[in-house]
Amino acid sequence: MEKPKAYKLLAQQEGISNSEAKSLIDRGLVYVGNNKVMIARGEISPKTIFIVQKVEKVRPIFEDDNLIVVDKPSFVNSDEIERQFKGTQLLHRLDRETSGVLMLVKNEEFRIKAIDEFKKDKVYKEYVAWVDGIVSEPMVINQPLFTEKKGNKAYTKVSKKGKPAITEVTPLEVSAKKTKVQLVIHHGRTHQIRAHMKFVQHPIIGDESYGGHPSKRVMLHAKKVTLLGQTFEAPEPKIFAHFGS
Repeated sequence: MEKPKAYKLLAQQEGISNSEAKSLIDRGLVYVGNNKVMIARGEISPKTIFIVQKVEKVRPIFEDDNLIVVDKPSFVNSDEIERQFKGTQLLHRLDRETSGVLMLVKNEEFRIKAIDEFKKDKVYKEYVAWVDGIVSEPMVINQPLFTEKKGNKAYTKVSKKGKPAITEVTPLEVSAKKTKVQLVIHHGRTHQIRAHMKFVQHPIIGDESYGGHPSKRVMLHAKKVTLLGQTFEAPEPKIFAHFGS
């Protein structure tokens, strides 16, 4: 008997279209037990019971004539949020599984001014993450980063031919063989934190592309941003507090 493809079986179980089911798997939201379903077109036993992780709603933090700031949930693409808020443009991006402060601009004049602040490294960007291993003392990772794009995917590594990048790492809490850290970044290169933490052998938990242990999500959250004298903050998701216990 032929086994069904994962996305088709999921569509039947959830009463949704095949394309919606495929999208849920591609986003990393579908599990069998504790194992993430990785391949939508993979064949699977017809008796499989799926668990679908729910996506939280986008929560606005701040709005004025220039800017909308939101708390982006994990598993949502930054571009989707731009489409949700008509007439806005992303000022920066967060990776799909990274949550936290995301800023969208409403007019070109403010966008140019804000981008200039980013270019001059005048924007304060603070993240929090759970990483593999024990980080016992603060460190500054000053390593150039080079990004290669293959298809739609980017991969960044430390390389002499890369661009300057600095990440300040401060341990906040140690639990078993993992550490919660505060990360302040300068420059803000593609996958900067992910590549730098892999380089120092403390990859982010859930970030399997960069060597992290599997988890329900990449444990990285953009907590605080200060731009042109205004500070925006997104509280840590509940999973971050419970993760150490």
